[in-house]
Amino acid sequence: MSKKPIWFKEGAAADWVTRFTVGDDPYWDTILLPYDLRASRAHARGLVTAGVLTDEEFSALDEAIAGLEARDDLTVNVADEDCHSLIERLLTERVGDIGRRIHTGRSRNDQVLAALRLWMTDTLAALTRGLGDVATALLDIADQGHDRFLPGYTHMQRAMPSSVAVWAHGYAENLIDDLRAVRDARRQVSASPLGSAAGYGVPFLDMARKQVSDELGFDRLQTSVAAVQLSRGKLELHAVHAMVQVAMTLNRLASDLVLFASAEYGFVTLPREYTTGSSIMPQKRNPDVLELARAALHRITAEMQVLISVPSNLSSGYHRDLQLTKEAVMRALLRGQDLVAAMAAVLPGVEFVDERLEAARSADLYATARALDLVRQGVPFRTAYRQTAEAPDAWQAYRTAPAADTYTHEGAPGRTRTAGAALRTELARLIPEADTGA
Repeated sequence: MSKKPIWFKEGAAADWVTRFTVGDDPYWDTILLPYDLRASRAHARGLVTAGVLTDEEFSALDEAIAGLEARDDLTVNVADEDCHSLIERLLTERVGDIGRRIHTGRSRNDQVLAALRLWMTDTLAALTRGLGDVATALLDIADQGHDRFLPGYTHMQRAMPSSVAVWAHGYAENLIDDLRAVRDARRQVSASPLGSAAGYGVPFLDMARKQVSDELGFDRLQTSVAAVQLSRGKLELHAVHAMVQVAMTLNRLASDLVLFASAEYGFVTLPREYTTGSSIMPQKRNPDVLELARAALHRITAEMQVLISVPSNLSSGYHRDLQLTKEAVMRALLRGQDLVAAMAAVLPGVEFVDERLEAARSADLYATARALDLVRQGVPFRTAYRQTAEAPDAWQAYRTAPAADTYTHEGAPGRTRTAGAALRTELARLIPEADTGA
């Protein structure tokens, strides 16, 4: 059988036009193949309800789709045009005219969105679980660091005393906020486009849109057929914006660890297996994994800009420009998966060096404590501020005081155990919901 694309027309464009219009789509469509198969099965069942297929014809298609799902050698190439054409061709080879009916009531416009949105919901669920691993690793670090001193910085200058637990809890709490954003994005993208076809519905056929949506596990159906194409890029943007939030948090976490691992600081040692050597300097171990994790934010943000800009100024309906939104969201989320996996791998091997931490416990870090102690004794703050600045010898007395005696509010140095327990409880509440698609 000919492998010409199903949509082939005589007088087709030159090869360079194919390369220009198809780009890297075969690679991305190969990833989407399992999801397109899932959507095709549900669509075929809906065609039974619509009276297009008989139960026997659906059974033949269902068996053929299962056969394709069992194969691990399926890839999309330029000759196939896309994953949709490949599936239709293979089904037709197996079940004949029944396979030619599978596209009834569909356009590649709603077909690709169904597969892409199923892929996004699965990927965002996996990201949520990965974020849980990173947050748990940080909370484990905090549990070992409630009483471990760490200098706090503003403007890259020593500012006030902190602790390893305060540092780790800060990132863990931010990641839990990011986790909520990822879960919300997952709900946003879980919208069935099937039955909208090219954006204007399906003439004559009573498409079982809700049935198909429910079978595929979508949270909702996009009822307006016009809304489907208008939302291209927008729903993807929800997913990538959430990923940017994650990457922002992990960017700063990686930056801290690169700095803390430098010889000048020496606050932490990094797991050797996640560092690399120099090609010329025998003594070097470089934090390459953390540096690339830090840089991931900028690449994900670039894909977000594609999603913002490509649909802008387009009139309603479908335009080929919108094809670029698929690659942008897939690149961003896959890079995000790698970023989260990298941080989940590195963090359990990070060790804080108490000797270097204690050596950084300089008296100037306690100037604020001195000023507020004077306030506690009745001195107005601005007066206490000036008196403290003029008498640095008084700072030293606060250097050895237990943090729990200096701070009384939750989440401050010496007051982190309850905060850590609360963060673990919130994390445990969120992760099962993500696993079940809630």
